[in-house]
Amino acid sequence: MKNRYSLLLLTASFGVISCQEKVMVNADSSMEAVKDSVIVHEEYMGEEPTTPEGTEFYEPKVAVVKPGAANSAPSDAIILFDGTSLDNWVSSNDSTAAKWHLNKDGSMTVNDKTGNIQTKQNFSDIQLHIEWKSPLPVQRDNQNRGNSGVFLNGIYEVQVLDQNDNPTYVNGQVGSIYKQHVPLAMASVPTGEWNTYDIIYHAPEFNVDGGKIKSGDITVIHNGVLVQDHVELKGTTPYIGWPKNPPHGKGPLLLQDHGDDSRVSFRNIWVREL
Repeated sequence: MKNRYSLLLLTASFGVISCQEKVMVNADSSMEAVKDSVIVHEEYMGEEPTTPEGTEFYEPKVAVVKPGAANSAPSDAIILFDGTSLDNWVSSNDSTAAKWHLNKDGSMTVNDKTGNIQTKQNFSDIQLHIEWKSPLPVQRDNQNRGNSGVFLNGIYEVQVLDQNDNPTYVNGQVGSIYKQHVPLAMASVPTGEWNTYDIIYHAPEFNVDGGKIKSGDITVIHNGVLVQDHVELKGTTPYIGWPKNPPHGKGPLLLQDHGDDSRVSFRNIWVREL
């Protein structure tokens, strides 16, 4: 009995040892997997500095930009609309002169059923400032009330809509990336007052064969409120169907004529190329 007991104890001991070894092997493998997945920043490799000066640098020099006063553009901005003319814009239909209304208050208003307008100049990555307002008296409801859109690269829409007391599908409401991203908040001012959009846009990237290798992204601040936080552009923003990813380079900024007497107005439009 003693020998049998000793054999059982020895077998059990080996079993414990084997389990411990297996755990250690798995732990080592897990640590290697973690190590392989860690982001390593090359500039922080090598011997670590031991003085403050070791992590300070003075080049390249930072460009000096004079910020604009209230409702004015910074010194390096490209002015796309200052209220004096539509010279920087053309019809999206046929590239003829833009046919929207130029108003005495320094704004422009959609001229119903004349079509979208777009900038003559093409852009890639930009910081965009644009102001817009929905008309009074209120007309219609849902997607037919004060509907327009700001299209980056001519194909990615940030929705413009009179959302006040006007329910609609949330991925098509004001501040949405149309049919893709619901806004984090609804930050509209009262109907008839001026809204602001400040938008940061990074264009997608494509390889030589036309395949998308990096998605674009958009950040939107609506009246000072962050409503889109560096969201991924999954492709175009169509009314019907899935997003598409046609290869492209630079493109225009486009403003939408929704074709339903929306009478949305715009003013103070400028961009900074990034």
